[in-house]
Amino acid sequence: MLNACAINKVIIMGRLTSDPELRQTPNGVSTCRFTVAVDGAMNQTTNERRTDFITVNAWRQQAEFVSRYFTKGRLILVEGNLRTGSYDDRNHPDVKHYTCEVVAENISFGETKSSAGGGNYSPQQYSQPRQDNYSQPAAPQQNNAAPAVSFGDLGDFEEVIGDGDLPF
Repeated sequence: MLNACAINKVIIMGRLTSDPELRQTPNGVSTCRFTVAVDGAMNQTTNERRTDFITVNAWRQQAEFVSRYFTKGRLILVEGNLRTGSYDDRNHPDVKHYTCEVVAENISFGETKSSAGGGNYSPQQYSQPRQDNYSQPAAPQQNNAAPAVSFGDLGDFEEVIGDGDLPF
């Protein structure tokens, strides 16, 4: 018998088509659905590049991260998995609609703020284990102890009190 393994991994990079909007589920879970415009393949006959508009759904802290730091036109890098679904048309009972979206697992800035017209900063990334209402329970984590980290003498640094906003 063949031991088959399924892989469902999507990586897209493109620009947000509108400002993301943070919403809450009835249970208080943060979610953010947004669309990313991704350049497609070049059409050899017309010599034009096709653009795909891909719906992405982020959950919890990822949703809050996207809604806080991304705006329309910003370059975003999304890694996730493809989720398909379907529903029946309310007005036409014999018509079925099919849906396709990327459920985000990792989200990163696709460009530095300086290249987008702002100040300097290092590209940041936010990733978390998937815990949305579609996912299966997480596998038990192995007890691998993290290596010890030494920070040296932190007495040379002073505490910076800010408004909580990141400096980029």
